[in-house]
Amino acid sequence: MFSILQAAGWPIWFLLLASVISVALIIERAMSLRRGKIVPPGLLQAVVGEYRQSGDGEAIAARLETHSPLGRVFAAGLRNVKSSREIMKESIEEAGRAAAHELEHFLTTLGTIASISPLMGLFGTVVGMIEIFGSATGGGSNPQQLAHGISVALYNTGFGLLIAIPAMIFYRHFRALVDGFLVEMEWQAVKLVELLHEERK
Repeated sequence: MFSILQAAGWPIWFLLLASVISVALIIERAMSLRRGKIVPPGLLQAVVGEYRQSGDGEAIAARLETHSPLGRVFAAGLRNVKSSREIMKESIEEAGRAAAHELEHFLTTLGTIASISPLMGLFGTVVGMIEIFGSATGGGSNPQQLAHGISVALYNTGFGLLIAIPAMIFYRHFRALVDGFLVEMEWQAVKLVELLHEERK
């Protein structure tokens, strides 16, 4: 492995750093973007049932704050449950925007790595080509320098694609997951407003 890194030249170290960061982000997002942690099943029914029993929206909201992103959205609605339907919806929308920002955490970085890795590989290719042409002298070509330049060019191109392809796949996957969670959170939040305001009538 070390011999491959030596053959790839110094541009490969930037690609290795990008690969370590992308793997760390993929693991972190895979652990964080689990359905049970974002939109726990049965939470809507539990919140509505507890509110109908106790009527203490503030106490329920305090517990929901640390529960999940969906719980924080519900908590914002419960804190304004005695206000009009419009005010309750506005508070839920604000909490939803904050939840969306939280869910999208690190996705921009992962998408950036997926986009720039081929360019970093191309940079290494250019460095290798420069070494190839630099090996040509008036008395002919230096075979060892020529081989090194070719290896730098090919290894960096390959590593750039090797990093970019999985990073882009996971970026698209996480992006779709977040969009799906946000749609589901919005639907459940609207349902909460309807159920609680119907209860008050």
